[in-house]
Amino acid sequence: MKDSIKIYKLKTRKSARLFEKSKKYHVNGVHHNIRFFEPYPFVTKSANSKFLIDVDSNKYVDYWMGHWSLILGHAPKKITNQLKKQLNYDWMHGTLNKNSIELSEKISKVVPVAEKIRYASTGTEATMYAVRLARTITQRKTIAKIDGGWHGYTTDLLKTVNWPFQKSESSGLTDEKHVISLPYNDLENSIKILKSKKNDLAAVIIEPVLGGGGCIPATKEYLLDIQEFCHKNNTIFILDEIVTGFRFRFGCLYNTMKLDPDLVTLGKIVGGGLPIGVICGKNELMKYASTTIFSKTERAYIGGGTFSANPLTMTSGNSMLTIIKNKSNLLYKKLSNFGIETRKMLDKKFGGSVITTGIGSLFLTHFLSDSIYEINNATDAAKCNTKKLHDYHFHMITNAGIFFLPGKLGAFSDAHTKFDIKTMSKSTDEFLTMFKK
Repeated sequence: MKDSIKIYKLKTRKSARLFEKSKKYHVNGVHHNIRFFEPYPFVTKSANSKFLIDVDSNKYVDYWMGHWSLILGHAPKKITNQLKKQLNYDWMHGTLNKNSIELSEKISKVVPVAEKIRYASTGTEATMYAVRLARTITQRKTIAKIDGGWHGYTTDLLKTVNWPFQKSESSGLTDEKHVISLPYNDLENSIKILKSKKNDLAAVIIEPVLGGGGCIPATKEYLLDIQEFCHKNNTIFILDEIVTGFRFRFGCLYNTMKLDPDLVTLGKIVGGGLPIGVICGKNELMKYASTTIFSKTERAYIGGGTFSANPLTMTSGNSMLTIIKNKSNLLYKKLSNFGIETRKMLDKKFGGSVITTGIGSLFLTHFLSDSIYEINNATDAAKCNTKKLHDYHFHMITNAGIFFLPGKLGAFSDAHTKFDIKTMSKSTDEFLTMFKK
């Protein structure tokens, strides 16, 4: 690792100088906590297709892909051309626009729960509004989430995100007593916890694939039984598909699992790489957001913010969904095959010392410890050798020009090719040789 750091510093001298300047103006030098990594993050100058290029002209094959939002790669020409056309008209006006209607029409056709839609600018806002809506409808306060579940920085859900889960994530939180947490894929204990709060349980919010918590899919049985409990208890069942929506198929993952959520949150891919958050829901629930039907004490006052449904994001989202709908089966089959091949390759290379989790085009390699032999939830993931994972990712950044945000899952895009899997395989061999020395 010391050699990799030395090489990295030699390659990224301009980034080092710029990062020192960034620290003068920005907390920790970055604008999202996870974007920092040791010894310092490189500074990106440009991005195109599958590549990031830093200010020192180093080129990286990117698997971070804009927090997994860029399923077509960086700056695809068709989206770029549509954005240029829109810029000739405007890019911000704060009024209703035709583009938002067109995007909602596309989403509602393939996301059955999306009988009504409201746009925001971030996933954090989408989940925050979904929780407020659920509390309004049920007149209850308690929200259940998953250990390791990440739903943005909203105070309502900033609990049990990082290991150890029993410790508070932050000072300044005011609602922790009304948030309970469930062990992912552990149905018996999850139901037991839910029953203990059933009289005040407003909603359960779950990612069908635990993203930041370890790239771990939920079992179909787990989701179905949690949903059944919610429906019997008049509790709102919220699926957070900000990561998974349009990632594995043209639509949401829940459609393939016989699920019937009350609310769904979307983001990332549906914005085409521009800022977006989406709250989708059934008419009977979304009507509580109406300011013309309900009084102040009855309604869920949820907006979207100044830049919600702005023309550029709506144009980008429309273009993205049009392109991936046209590619559809070919795109998703290609990305799924890449993911399957990569997960198998990595598990074979490390010979039983790792488990590579994921589904479709998403994957994350967990270096097993003495006490962990399988990865079912965020606790299992947190107890793995996370330092070795960071070392592995940093090795690829420095020595192979392959970028994973250290410790985070990777995502294939349409811009990647089978050659990229071979390059990753070769770099993994080099890491294993280096580690044995």
